[in-house]
Amino acid sequence: MEIEEFFNGFSKLTREQRFQRLLEMGALNKSDIDYFKGGGVHDLSLADHFIENSIGYFQMPLGVATNFRINGVARIIPMAVEETSIIAAASKTARWVRQNGDIKAWTEGNCIIGQVQISRVKDFDRLKEALARNKQDWIDELNREVALSMVLRGGGVRDITLRKVERGDQTHMAVFHVLFNPCDAMGANIINQVCEYLKGPIEVSSGESVTMSILSNLVDTKLTISEVTLNNIPADMGEKIQEASLFAEMDPYRAATHNKGVLNGIDPILIATGNDWRAVEAGIHAFACRAGHYSSITKWRYQNKTLIGRFTAPLIVGTVGGVTSLHPTAKICLAMLNVKDASELAQICAAVGLVQNLGALKALTTVGIIEGHMKLHIKNLTLGVGANEKESKPLQKRLEQLLAVKKRISHSDAWQILQNIRHSEPIAQETSLS
Repeated sequence: MEIEEFFNGFSKLTREQRFQRLLEMGALNKSDIDYFKGGGVHDLSLADHFIENSIGYFQMPLGVATNFRINGVARIIPMAVEETSIIAAASKTARWVRQNGDIKAWTEGNCIIGQVQISRVKDFDRLKEALARNKQDWIDELNREVALSMVLRGGGVRDITLRKVERGDQTHMAVFHVLFNPCDAMGANIINQVCEYLKGPIEVSSGESVTMSILSNLVDTKLTISEVTLNNIPADMGEKIQEASLFAEMDPYRAATHNKGVLNGIDPILIATGNDWRAVEAGIHAFACRAGHYSSITKWRYQNKTLIGRFTAPLIVGTVGGVTSLHPTAKICLAMLNVKDASELAQICAAVGLVQNLGALKALTTVGIIEGHMKLHIKNLTLGVGANEKESKPLQKRLEQLLAVKKRISHSDAWQILQNIRHSEPIAQETSLS
């Protein structure tokens, strides 16, 4: 059976049926299912290894997005997220794309960036000469003394460059950029060690005093690109999505919410696989300002019945090391994705982010964002007003009916309908509730 066939009706299955379906497609094995049924991690000592002053775990819902085919490969996408509608919207939009187009993704560049700063450089030209004279010796020393394990895996320091930064008071700071290939690790720890070590050779060779050494999360030397192509799109829809994209490209107020929507697809995968979502967000937001103002990280264009969208941003992730290798749930999620390296994981994240963005733009320019979101929010309202198992289904049904009429529903609507159900009172006045 093709993996797409396993996706059919997935959202309508019970949890037991979902486990069985994932087992049949090879996304999970029996021990994985037993782990999830048992509630995940219970051993508090694991938390002590991750953080200080640990007292327990904060559990976040973990689900899977379906219908994704990226670079010709069908994927089950694990997503750890608390926000209603994200997984449903991703799965629904991915099905639309699969039926009418395709998703491609790739990576350009392979180096992350470390910085060594001299806050007030005394002689920039002399510093520049020191770099030119010693660069290869420094690279060789760093790879031998600090990064040998990474070199043996095919990575390591690739280049060292120098920038002059104006301070605004007729003085300058100097910043060395160390370009480093971390292979399949995110590389934060090793690049920081490399930069700390480089401090000594720089000071000895130049007579300058290094102020600080640290990685940068703005990694414009390694970009992840994803592209969605949709065919036979009606002109009205295609042009509206293009206009929505232009709005986010030109207006930072809109771009902030637009990019948050893209990250709705990316962050849950990063969390599920134990990656540093804060670092990725910082890099993406900084990259969004590259033209001098904050703009969108996706672009959609429509022509001749074809809609093409593209995501471009730094998306630095790891498949080895840290929480990714230590947390049982992260390991299961990474196995579920079946990626061969960190670049492939980044490409999946970028593709899901772009599809999530498409779903939001389609909703915003057609039915509006509220109706679809509120329909999925009904379950939360049902829980929020304290409906028991017997009351939940009739309450949800009546809330759906009310939503169809009013186009919005509230906590007070849910509470009032629940009281009507409990007291067997007529529901005739529901449509007038505020």
